[in-house]
Amino acid sequence: MKSTGIVRGLDELGRVVLPIELRRTMDISPRDSVEIYVDGDKIVLKKYEPTCIFCGSGKDVVAFKDRNICASCLKELRR
Repeated sequence: MKSTGIVRGLDELGRVVLPIELRRTMDISPRDSVEIYVDGDKIVLKKYEPTCIFCGSGKDVVAFKDRNICASCLKELRR
């Protein structure tokens, strides 16, 4: 894991602001979602990229009844 040397405090609601340099580097725009993971004693933030619930693909993913399905799995389901 690479250290950025950036330190930010939490506000009274537990929020932290990601510096613009990191958001640009990671292609995170306002209103994008991030996933939160715990790895031992570390908290990891990752830009959320929806994947298919069946095959795990991130290509051509659409939402169907609050689930993410890729175009090829959706096509297969329609058969």
